[in-house]
Amino acid sequence: MTLVQLGSILLIGAGNMGGAMLSGWLKNGVPGASVTVVDPSPSEAMKAIISDAGARHFTALPERFSADILFLAVKPQLMDAVLPPLKPAVGPGTVVVSVAAGKTLSYLQSHLGDAAMVRAMPNTPAMIGRGVTGAYANPKVSDAQREAVQSLLKVSGPVEWVSSEADIDAVTAVSGSGPAYVFYLVECMAEAGRKAGLPADLAMRLARETVSGAGELLHQSPEDASKLRQNVTSPGGTTAAALAVLMAEDGMQPLFDKAIAAARKRAEELGS
Repeated sequence: MTLVQLGSILLIGAGNMGGAMLSGWLKNGVPGASVTVVDPSPSEAMKAIISDAGARHFTALPERFSADILFLAVKPQLMDAVLPPLKPAVGPGTVVVSVAAGKTLSYLQSHLGDAAMVRAMPNTPAMIGRGVTGAYANPKVSDAQREAVQSLLKVSGPVEWVSSEADIDAVTAVSGSGPAYVFYLVECMAEAGRKAGLPADLAMRLARETVSGAGELLHQSPEDASKLRQNVTSPGGTTAAALAVLMAEDGMQPLFDKAIAAARKRAEELGS
């Protein structure tokens, strides 16, 4: 299925994530005329993108409107207000896709009815086409609908389907929130470099370029992360000395275990 063949798309929310996905769809062949955007206050840049593509924009859902794909890209705390007016747009052939963290399919069904639904969790690198998305489809999603959703999501990067909705909370903890962990790693490396005597701006540049370069190497290399780490580590060298600290019993792994568990717990709380 090509992006041209997807049918009508209703996008609710054109903020950072919704706007990034919309831009990706339009750049990759989704006809603007097939897209309707509902957002009370999109940015001027987003208004221009919508207009230039020939898509339609409304501040509220028009009456007697339905879509083949209803894409929910609003913050979880806004869902209670956003969902009720959308129920008339969900027809027998509609698949609903939500990227709101923590909002379960049962929650969505309580507002929109017993429809075909997908929970998806992209991350912010989707804004540059380098994200990764975890997704779960309920049994009502047909093969054709799943293929259509896959086509839209993969514009932002790889899509990983999970077999249990509960796994989406773990996906949220690992990759959904994950970019923030990497950005904080840069902050920590830069601060440690400053404390080691480097000027703060130089330490930040070194940390930033090191992490982004290592990420690109990981992206391009067929080797797994542990092999790449070993390739950098000479026995008895400086890297080995640092890793002895980071890989100690009280080092990074137990800290990440706690961090991922805390994020997953919070995702579960948001859905309850």
